[in-house]
Amino acid sequence: MDQKILPASSSMKEFEAFLKSPYKIGVFLEMHIAQLKNVHLMAEAHGKKMLYHVDLIHGIKSDDYATEFICQEYKPHGLISTKSSVILKAKQKGVLAVQRVFLIDSHALEKSFKLLEKTKPDYIEVLPGAMPGLIHEVKQKVNIPLFAGGFIRTPQEVQNALDAGADAVTTSKRQLWQHFL
Repeated sequence: MDQKILPASSSMKEFEAFLKSPYKIGVFLEMHIAQLKNVHLMAEAHGKKMLYHVDLIHGIKSDDYATEFICQEYKPHGLISTKSSVILKAKQKGVLAVQRVFLIDSHALEKSFKLLEKTKPDYIEVLPGAMPGLIHEVKQKVNIPLFAGGFIRTPQEVQNALDAGADAVTTSKRQLWQHFL
């Protein structure tokens, strides 16, 4: 991943700011299914590649059927999900599969390692991303490219995540988008 920041949008206003940015790859976190076509067309018109968080698309169940529909209809650059069925279907359809994991305690960490062994995603998104020690540990254990996201608020926290082994940082904080251009 050439980009060190993956701009994340949860609204059309944020998405429009991403479209005006020099970044080529962005993340759309939360949207209504009715917005998907418009977002897809706008991104395409601006030469942008999108990662969609399937679990946060309202109006569609995040399962392998929805994944297949999104892949066939919108041909995204990639899909993000916490669900193994979505990751496996995305890989089958040839789009980037990003397994999102929440590291809230030691049990969740061990459970995540087992999940990653099963799904073998193209990337992992680790949340919260403001824990460089855990980013380093996960990176060493699974050797899968990694995004860090969640609670990263300052340029130094971005740099800490990158130094710990994150390939990129997902963030909706526009001031961080600007800082790392």
